[in-house]
Amino acid sequence: MMQRAVLLLCWLPLLNHCHAVNPGCSCVVYSSSDRPQGGKFTSPDFPRRYPPNIDCLLYTFVGHPDEIIVLTFDKFNIRRTVPDCSRGDFLKLFLHLESRGVSEYTPWSGVLCGGLLDIPQVLYSSRSTLILEFHTESPPSNATGFSGTFKFIDRRMFEMDGLLVPGTVCDHKFVSSQSTPQYGRFYSPRYPSSYPKNIRCSYLFRARLKERIRLVFEEISLQKGDLSCLNRADLIRVHDGKDSGAPTIAVLCNQGAEVEVLSTGPDLYVEFVANSEWPGQGFKAMFQFQPLDDAPHSEPDKVPGAVTGNPKYSVIGPAVSATTSLCDMVYNSDSTKTGVVMSPGYPNSYPARSQCTYDFQARGKERVQVIFQDLNLYHTSSDSNNCEGNDGLMAYVYIDGKKERIDSFCGETPPRPIMSNGPRLSLEFHGMTSSRYSRGFKATYSFMENFGITTGRQEEKYPCAFVFNSNETRNGTFASPNYPGLYPRSTECHYFFNGQLNERVHLHFHFFDVEGVPPCEALTASDYVEFSNYMARDRKYPRYCGQQKEFDVYSDRKFFRVTFKSNDRLDATGFNASYVFLDEEENYTMKIPTTGGSARHGATSPPPLPLLLLLLFTYRFLIGRVSH
Repeated sequence: MMQRAVLLLCWLPLLNHCHAVNPGCSCVVYSSSDRPQGGKFTSPDFPRRYPPNIDCLLYTFVGHPDEIIVLTFDKFNIRRTVPDCSRGDFLKLFLHLESRGVSEYTPWSGVLCGGLLDIPQVLYSSRSTLILEFHTESPPSNATGFSGTFKFIDRRMFEMDGLLVPGTVCDHKFVSSQSTPQYGRFYSPRYPSSYPKNIRCSYLFRARLKERIRLVFEEISLQKGDLSCLNRADLIRVHDGKDSGAPTIAVLCNQGAEVEVLSTGPDLYVEFVANSEWPGQGFKAMFQFQPLDDAPHSEPDKVPGAVTGNPKYSVIGPAVSATTSLCDMVYNSDSTKTGVVMSPGYPNSYPARSQCTYDFQARGKERVQVIFQDLNLYHTSSDSNNCEGNDGLMAYVYIDGKKERIDSFCGETPPRPIMSNGPRLSLEFHGMTSSRYSRGFKATYSFMENFGITTGRQEEKYPCAFVFNSNETRNGTFASPNYPGLYPRSTECHYFFNGQLNERVHLHFHFFDVEGVPPCEALTASDYVEFSNYMARDRKYPRYCGQQKEFDVYSDRKFFRVTFKSNDRLDATGFNASYVFLDEEENYTMKIPTTGGSARHGATSPPPLPLLLLLLFTYRFLIGRVSH
């Protein structure tokens, strides 16, 4: 009791009554009328350890009606007694207050304890009041509490540019017209504060004829972790059309930045669904109504090396008045879905000091795939893998809005196919040395929606999902995106196997090389392949990553799911596998024949399925003879 009396006396100049809502609490009040520039707040006695038995100390931040509060913790150390911070020492958050007071019945937004890495370091209110409730118990701990800064910002900075649909809570419409801006912003509910639980919002974009919609999700903070989007309670779905029945071109469910989506036509529909127990901050995004690309094709004889494509200009953002090089080109899926790209003068030698950029722009769920037919570049080093100081071709994709190199090619060995992680891919050619023996390069490009996966029936409910039904085919093969090339980054693909009631599926992986370290979790920043007898995660099966020898996987039910998920860091070749649907008794007696070893840089042969079918026929024949 003496310690608590000292605490109250020390804080007496700052203490106020809590608006008579909870008279048992003491308050520290920070008002924008008194401190418009913000300031600093700390726990009692900080940086020394805080006292025990603080029953209810409220930090109340009050702004003007058009303001919200931002808190940033720079130090945080509160003793954790239980994992969910519900007992012991804790800091309770009230971020969505409609009045200036709290009571024991006021719903809170979260509870914090532990260290700085265990909490969100930045908190936002959704209205003009934010309250923290600090509670400690006996015995005393060595924890030092917290310190941070607060400031008041204008909430009108986060107003949406669309119109709220009458009779709805958070559905908005954005319509292009001569009287409306061609660009603007939209947000998750309450952004930048956390969004509500159990909410569903829609954002409908309607462009004019010969326009399309471009979205950029500048910040996404839904849920932490590396779970598949199939198993997420909070997610963003983008549909290429007027409603949720249109094909899905993007599903966003984790954390990220600068994710770009472009419609194929004048309509785009975004769904935001939040059903988790602990909502995240949400998302902020921008939209832009863009004119379709009507620029004419360039003349092939005037642009060296160009077979299809347009002289380079900006397809995103302001127009560029002049090209930087005759061989800088833009290839747009509006103009053609496939074509040829070559170095200047190909198949003759390229001129000295050639520097060319080839930009590819896809639409909807399309990815850009480039397959090389020829690569013959001047090089002085005997090591074809070392492109330093040699003529070379570099491939770039966009990660978090930044252009990042994914590979470099030089020498005389054509590289494996490459694929973009989104709607854009860029090649940069540096041919500094002219030699009559160096032809340059030739490649075909394709804007494809199937991610380079050529088996199974593609399911439109997901950006990348393929269905294999036993009533359509009993056996076949499937592979990772872009196989045998490197799989694209930031990609999630699902393979759904549907058998008859008495059937099970048997998978055999002939080749497996997925970047990661077991147990293939977020802690090791691993890509992975996941197996499940359900749409939800199945703990029976471990995740697979790294380089694996040939292996088999069996389902327990007629339905089986395989999910491939890559992050934005590294890449590898992926996998090549075969499947066969078997009756339950066959599943226990028959084995899929295996092939020889697999090579890292190429596809392996599938199992001899005709031989398997012959074995199955013989097996059934013998069983029939025995039964008679």
